[in-house]
Amino acid sequence: MDKKDEDAGTVVKVDRTAVFQEARVFNVSPISPRKCRVLLTKIGLLLFTGETFPKNEATTLFFGISKLFQSKEAGLRQMMHLILKEIASSAEDTIMVTSSIMKDTAVGSDIIYRANAIRSLTRIIDGSTVQAIERLLKTAIVDKTPSVSSAALVSSYHLLPIARDVVRRWGNEVQHAVEAKSSSGGFLFGGSANASVPQTSYNTQYHSLGLLYEMRKGDRMALVKTVQQYSAPGVIKSPAATMLLVRLAAKLAVDDPGLRKPMHSLLDGWLRHKSELVNFEAAKAICHFPNVTDAEVVQAIHVLQLFLTSPRAVTKFAAIRILHEFASFKPEAVRTCNPDIEALISNSNRSIATFAITTLLKTGSESSVDRLLKQISSFMGEISDEFKVTVVEAIRTLCLKFPAKQAGMLAFLAGILRDEGGYDFKRAVVESIFDLIRFVPDSKEDALGMLAEFIEDCEFTKLAVRILHLLGTEGPNTKSPTKYIRYIYNRVLLENAVVRAAAVTALGKFGLSTDPEVRKSVRVLLTRCLDDSDDEVRDRAALNLKLTEDAEDQEMATRFLRNDSMFSLPVLENQLVMYVTSEERDTFSTAFDLSKIPVVTRDQADAEDRTKKLTSATPMLKAPTTGPKPTKPTESTAAAASATQQKYVEQLQRIPELAAYGGVLKSSPPVELTESETEYIVSAVKHIFKDAIVLQFDIKNTLPDTILTDVTVVSTPSDEEGESALEEDFIIPAPALKTDEPGTVYVAFKKLESESPFAGASFTNILKFTSKEIDPTTNEPEEGGYDDEYQIEDLELTGADYVIPAYAGSFDNVWEQASGGDEASETLQLSNLKSIADATDQLAKILSLQPLEGSDVPLNTSTHTLKLYGKTITGGKVAAMVRMAFSAKSGVTVQIKCRSEEEGMAALVINSVA
Repeated sequence: MDKKDEDAGTVVKVDRTAVFQEARVFNVSPISPRKCRVLLTKIGLLLFTGETFPKNEATTLFFGISKLFQSKEAGLRQMMHLILKEIASSAEDTIMVTSSIMKDTAVGSDIIYRANAIRSLTRIIDGSTVQAIERLLKTAIVDKTPSVSSAALVSSYHLLPIARDVVRRWGNEVQHAVEAKSSSGGFLFGGSANASVPQTSYNTQYHSLGLLYEMRKGDRMALVKTVQQYSAPGVIKSPAATMLLVRLAAKLAVDDPGLRKPMHSLLDGWLRHKSELVNFEAAKAICHFPNVTDAEVVQAIHVLQLFLTSPRAVTKFAAIRILHEFASFKPEAVRTCNPDIEALISNSNRSIATFAITTLLKTGSESSVDRLLKQISSFMGEISDEFKVTVVEAIRTLCLKFPAKQAGMLAFLAGILRDEGGYDFKRAVVESIFDLIRFVPDSKEDALGMLAEFIEDCEFTKLAVRILHLLGTEGPNTKSPTKYIRYIYNRVLLENAVVRAAAVTALGKFGLSTDPEVRKSVRVLLTRCLDDSDDEVRDRAALNLKLTEDAEDQEMATRFLRNDSMFSLPVLENQLVMYVTSEERDTFSTAFDLSKIPVVTRDQADAEDRTKKLTSATPMLKAPTTGPKPTKPTESTAAAASATQQKYVEQLQRIPELAAYGGVLKSSPPVELTESETEYIVSAVKHIFKDAIVLQFDIKNTLPDTILTDVTVVSTPSDEEGESALEEDFIIPAPALKTDEPGTVYVAFKKLESESPFAGASFTNILKFTSKEIDPTTNEPEEGGYDDEYQIEDLELTGADYVIPAYAGSFDNVWEQASGGDEASETLQLSNLKSIADATDQLAKILSLQPLEGSDVPLNTSTHTLKLYGKTITGGKVAAMVRMAFSAKSGVTVQIKCRSEEEGMAALVINSVA
C-alpha cells in the first residue's frame, strides 16, 4: 500500500476483473489455505462495498469456492461459508452444494464454522426445500452453543418470507430458547440435573423473542399472552430481549385502547429495571403514547430527570434527547425538569448543551426567552450545522408561541443568518423568518428588510427564489414598496437565469400597485428585461408587462398574480403519489385529475401550517431501531385531516344517490356511538352539503358465526323545541355485515326552507337489522332469521360542524369586524377538564376554531384567555374569546363570547360545548 492510498484511507485496491482471474487458485491442487483466504477476503470486500458480479461470473466463483470443501482447515471453511452466503443470490444452481454445507451444520462439526454454515445454508435453499432442513434447524435452535442457536434463529427470520407456515411450526423450540437459563460457566445440555432446560446466552434470548414476535404478530391475543408470560420477574435476563418486550407492549397499547392500562403498568415497572437500556426504552415508549396524559407520563419524566444528573455523558445525552422531543408536544410535563436541564447548558459536550437549550426554549416561560437567546449565541459557532438546525427549529416554535418576543428572536435570527453555514442551516433560518412574517404581523417590515439584504450575498439559488417570491407577495403591501424593488431588480442584473426569472415575476406583482409612480417604474424595469439572454426571463417579462399595462385587465391580472387560493398541498401530494404508483404507472393512459383536489384559501393553509409546526417534533438525531416500534405522539394533523377529507369526498362521489347534493363542504371527525366492547360497534361522520346533511354510520358486527342483513339506522332529528329544520330524504342500507367486516349506512336529510342555512339538531338513532346464524357445515347463512334493533347513542349537529379553522394575523381586527353581526355569550362549568392546558386544547377542537396570537399556549395555570377564529362553510367570519379559570375543586370555569357575521351561528357554536 503506497502513501497515497494510506492518506485516502484505502487498505487495498481491489479490481473485480483481476479478482475473477485470480479465482484460478481455487482449482490448484493441493489447496493453499492462505492464498484462498486472501482471495476470499478480496471477494468479500467487493461484495460488502456494493460491487456486484455478473451472473455467469458469480456462478463460476460460487462453484470454484465449493471445491474448497476438500480442505479441513477451519479458518478457510469459515470464510467459505461467509462468501457463499453473500454470493448465492447472484449465482445459478446453488442448490447443488446443499449436501456439502449440511455436513458442516451437523452436530460434531467444528464449532468455529457451524454457525456460518447454517447461515449460508438458509440463503441457498428455496421455499420448496425448506422442509428438508426443518429437523436440522429445529435442533440447532435448541443447541447448547449460543452462536449456533443464534445463527439458526436469525436464519429463520430470512426463511419467514418464503416458508412462513414451516417456520411457524418451530414455536416450541423457539419458546425453549426464550425460556432457557444462562449459566456463568459452560453450557450444559443433557446428562445434568437440569438438562431438561436448554442453556443459552442473553444474545440468543434476544433473537428468539424477536422471532417469536414475527411468528405471532398476526394474532393479538397470542402477543398479549407473550408479553404477560415473559414480563414475569426472572424469566427474561437479556436487556436487549426485555427491550423488545417493551416495544411490543407499547405497540399493543397503541393498537388496542383496551390494553393501554395493563400495558402501561408493565412499562411503568420496566422504568425501574436494572438496565439503563430498558429504562430508556420504557420511558420513550410511554412518551410516544398517542394523547398521553400527565398522569401516565409523570413517572417516565421523573426517571429521565434522574438520568440528567448521571456522570456518563451518553446517559445524559439519551435522556435530554427524549425530553427534547417530548417537549414539542407537552412542554408543561417537561417543565419540572428545567432546573436540571439548565445545569446542562454549560456541559462540555456541545450535543448535550444544544439539546438542553432547545428543550428550555420549548418549556421556558416568556420571561426567560431573552436570557436563553443570549446563552445560545455564545456557542452557536462551536456546533455542527445539524445541531444549528435543531436550535433554529426550536426558535421557530418559540416565535409562534410568544409573538411578543419577536424583536429579540428576529435579531437573533438576523445574527446567525450572517454566519457561515450550509444549505440546510440557512434554509432553517429563512423558514423561521418566513413564519414570523406570516404569523406575527408586527415583525413583517423588519423581517422583509432582513431577507432583502440576505439575497445580496445568498449563494443558494433555491433560497434566493423563495425569498424573491415572498418579497413579491408581501412587498407591495408594505409602507415603502419601492425599497424592495431595488433589491429585486439587482437580482435581475447580477444572478443566474433561474433567479432572474423569479425576480421578474416578483417585479410583476409590484406592477399591481395603486401608486401610479410605482407602476410606471415597474413597467420600465420589465421592459429592460425583454432584452435578457434567457428565454424564460424574456417570456415572464412580456407576460407581466401585458398583465399590468392595461387598466381593463386589472381584474385578470389580480387573479393571476395575486391568487389567494391554492390546492390543499397534503391532498395533492397524496394523490400524486397514488397516481405515480398505480397500476397504470407504465403507460399513464389516464391524465391526472386536478379537479379532485380541494382548493383552500391561504388563510386555511396558514392555519393548518401553523398547527402542524406547533405540534410536530423538531429534527433530531434518530438512532436506528428494530422490532416493534411505538407510534409518534402526534403526526402531521393538517396532512392527516386533509387526506381524510379527500377520502370522504371520493367515497361520496361514488354514490349516485348523493350526486344531486353537489360537493361536500365539510366532514366531521368520527364520533363513537357505542363502546368498543359492545356486540355492534358504531361510529358516525357528519357530512355537510349546501342544502343537505348526510350521516355516515360505520358499523362493525363482532358476534361470531352471525351475519346481519338489511342493516339500516333510523335517525330522528329534533331541536330544543322538539321540531327540526331537517327532513329525511332517503336511507342507503348496508346489505350484509359479516363478523368483523365493517359496513356503512347513509342517512340523508334535506334542509327545510328557513332563514338560516345552519340547522342544529339532536339525532336519536336506532340500529335495525335481520340477524342470521352461519351454518358451520356449509359456512352459509341460514334461510330464516329474526328482525332485531339496537339503541345507540344520540348524535349532535352543532355549530362546529359548519365551521372551518382559519388563520388571521390580528384577533382584534377580526373580533371588531364581526361585531356588527350575531353575538352570544355563555358561562359553563367544565369539571371533567383537569387543567387550563387541557381546556385550551379541547375547546379549540370542540369548537373547530383556530387559536390566534399564541393563545393556544397558556402561560398561567390558573387563568387564561383563548382567542379563536374560523370561517363558516359559506365564508362568514366567526370569532370567539374564551376566558378560563381553574380550581382544583370545581375544575375549569369558562366564559365563551362568540361573534359571527351570520345570524344564529354564534349561539350554535357555543352549543357545541354546552
